[in-house]
Amino acid sequence: MALLTGASAAYAQNAKTPYNAKDCYECHEAIQEFHEKNQHKSVGCDSCHTGLEAHRKAGKGRPPTEMDPARCGNCHENQFRTLYSMNTEKTAHKDKAVAAGGALDKALAPHGFTREHNEPRSHAFALYDQVVVDRAFGGRFVNKEGKSGLTRMGGNFRIWDVLKDEFPGEPHKAFKPGTAAAANPVCMSCKTSDHILDWAYMGDPKPEAKWSRLSKVNEFVKDANHSLNCNFCHDPHSAGPRIIRDGLIQALSRPEKDTLWHKDPKGAKIEIKELGERGFTRKIATLSRYDTKLQCAQCHVEYNCNPGFDPVTGQAIGMDDQRTNHFPLKGVNDIGQHYKDLKFGDFKHAITGATLWKGQHPDVEVFYNSTHQKQGAECATCHMPKAKDPKTGKTYTSHWQTSPRHYVKEACLGCHKTWTEKQAVYSIDSLKNRWVAKMRKAEFWLTRLIDKYEAAQNMGAEPAVLAEARTKHSEAHIHWEWWSATNGGHFHNPQQFEESINKGMTISQAGIKLLDDAMAKRRAQGVANAAPAPAPAAAAPAVMVPVAAPAAK
Repeated sequence: MALLTGASAAYAQNAKTPYNAKDCYECHEAIQEFHEKNQHKSVGCDSCHTGLEAHRKAGKGRPPTEMDPARCGNCHENQFRTLYSMNTEKTAHKDKAVAAGGALDKALAPHGFTREHNEPRSHAFALYDQVVVDRAFGGRFVNKEGKSGLTRMGGNFRIWDVLKDEFPGEPHKAFKPGTAAAANPVCMSCKTSDHILDWAYMGDPKPEAKWSRLSKVNEFVKDANHSLNCNFCHDPHSAGPRIIRDGLIQALSRPEKDTLWHKDPKGAKIEIKELGERGFTRKIATLSRYDTKLQCAQCHVEYNCNPGFDPVTGQAIGMDDQRTNHFPLKGVNDIGQHYKDLKFGDFKHAITGATLWKGQHPDVEVFYNSTHQKQGAECATCHMPKAKDPKTGKTYTSHWQTSPRHYVKEACLGCHKTWTEKQAVYSIDSLKNRWVAKMRKAEFWLTRLIDKYEAAQNMGAEPAVLAEARTKHSEAHIHWEWWSATNGGHFHNPQQFEESINKGMTISQAGIKLLDDAMAKRRAQGVANAAPAPAPAAAAPAVMVPVAAPAAK
């Protein structure tokens, strides 16, 4: 694990009397409730805010808030150090298209993820990688050091210290071949919370809010610097557990009470609090305890963060619609119906015209109802084990948050007491073998369904048959895309994976048979039409045989 480059040292403060928080309580009653009875009660407001003296005297103005996680690292050194350490096994530009052998591009055509669809690497690069990926900003942002910039070994860094805009002043568009400009403000909300104080609930456009779902994303991104701020999960005033992603908060408060969290009797209780010192509403949800299923679900979850269309009417759905910031928080067998009820489609397939769903990363949903979850394990059990400070001997929670392969003793052997470390790693790798093989098989049948559709369409198969095949394509796609988008699905819930991936293959095979039968029928019709027929008693008017029009692209 590489150590940081001393980012926290830049914020080392001279010994002084902390700013008296009681001076702020008179106006900020909500902060008083968080602050005075909790772990951060002795932390002065000037630890995170500047300009307080001028603000206090004038009674107006806005004290700047320091969003750099290094502020937290002043006191929580081990947590900060491990969070921004790097797992060098997670290399950059590891595109999923390589493993899929070309099937990914055919399965997702023409979606922007066909430009570049990488596996994630260390959390330190969550924001950086979002900005430079080929599908996001059209290739306008590049590393100042070129490709040698890939040698950076983690650390908490400001992305605009290492990136440059090659097309300043230009609107948001694709600048280079092979790229797309699909980024929008919502899609970066799980990469950083630098914008959170200037963002109204759900990203709704409010006159007082600087940023919204409708903001020009090429300008919005210039106001973001830090990856995965500590305040995603820790309230800075109380130090208590919380969540801030508005789409997740909306899901947990849906009147239908239909999420996986609602069905989890062991889940933490939440209390939604409305904040808004700046003339618009923001919301956070405080937790009764640390529940990393919820806290990780702010990002490691399926959510919609892009425009789309109404599958029934075909009408476009733009970023002005709240459905572009939406969390279902449901399992693989319910996700298709959820988006049907929401009347939202991601894209139409380039060949079949089927309405398809593009998943994000439903890692938490996969973990729900798994063997480990039923035994009381949570995300932190395996990804944030307890560690010991070698200097002080004190125990702290590791925030490295990478594969438990790197600390199987702490993560696995605490429960599997008869195992050795080699046995634990062997188990993990064996489960992944199964996942890889099943994924490649599913891709074979899914792409064969697409090819059969094209062939049947070209032969003039009946429109009703093509429509049924498109429906099967949509259903089969879900049971592949879910597992393509998720991280660690082979280990988080191997039983659910096998059930779902096999279901998808069966649907693909049924669609293939449907199309094979339709093509056999057309061939038989062609043979019959080619045979000489007896001369009719009277000449009949010519009849045009209708051919199905190409599916909507």
